[in-house]
Amino acid sequence: MTELEHLERIAREAGRIIRKGYRAHKEIQHKGVVDLVTQFDLETEACLMDALGKAFPKHTLVGEESYRGSYDLERAIYIDPIDGTTNFVHGIPHLAISLGIWEEGVPRFAVVYNPILDELFRAEKGAGAWLGETRLQVCDDRLLQNSLIATGFPYAKVQRGPEYRWVVETFAALLPQIQDIRRLGAAAVDLAYLAQGRFGGFYEIDLKPWDVAAGILLVQEAGGIVSNLRGEPYRFGDKGIVAGTPAIHRALLDLLPEYGKEE
Repeated sequence: MTELEHLERIAREAGRIIRKGYRAHKEIQHKGVVDLVTQFDLETEACLMDALGKAFPKHTLVGEESYRGSYDLERAIYIDPIDGTTNFVHGIPHLAISLGIWEEGVPRFAVVYNPILDELFRAEKGAGAWLGETRLQVCDDRLLQNSLIATGFPYAKVQRGPEYRWVVETFAALLPQIQDIRRLGAAAVDLAYLAQGRFGGFYEIDLKPWDVAAGILLVQEAGGIVSNLRGEPYRFGDKGIVAGTPAIHRALLDLLPEYGKEE
């Protein structure tokens, strides 16, 4: 079994827990004012950690709910057990298990699996991105006015600080220039949909490695571009991420305000 096949199998097995919990009673804890975690996040992560530890013993496992340490690792698997926990809590089916294998700072394998819709996106560096038997390709959007853009809101928005102001300023800059904005509540799904051609571009701030580690490879292997807000290669820890078709990515960089310029 190949590394990618291992990831697919493990994601599908863990997906049973999410399907079981989707309409069940949930014990909700708050990691922050609006940042939620349920017993199913914890159970799914434990299942993933156990299976991945056996299949990839040389890799550091970086799980959202359990890892505390540096993200600068030689070999790592970045694990989001439920990207879109708020959707999960409210019965909205836009959520996913996200698994990304990175080695020496480069994404190698990726799986983004929505067990509610039974959509499994996968990618291998140099071998393309796929949904089932269909190879993924970003859309051919060249004009922002024809492009649907995805984004998300940082948890820090509740503090009405610089993150909140940046989001509001960004909306003011983008809305007149684009077809529309969608906010699905799961960055891994946003990036998978970008790779599939549903979205022309994506941007967000304050994301963690497990939010984007798999999605970055999906977009790149589908012909898209991923960077930070300055147009440089995206690195874990960067404040913002911008992704899109080559033309839309460039147009977004030209319009997105610089973060923190007023500080």
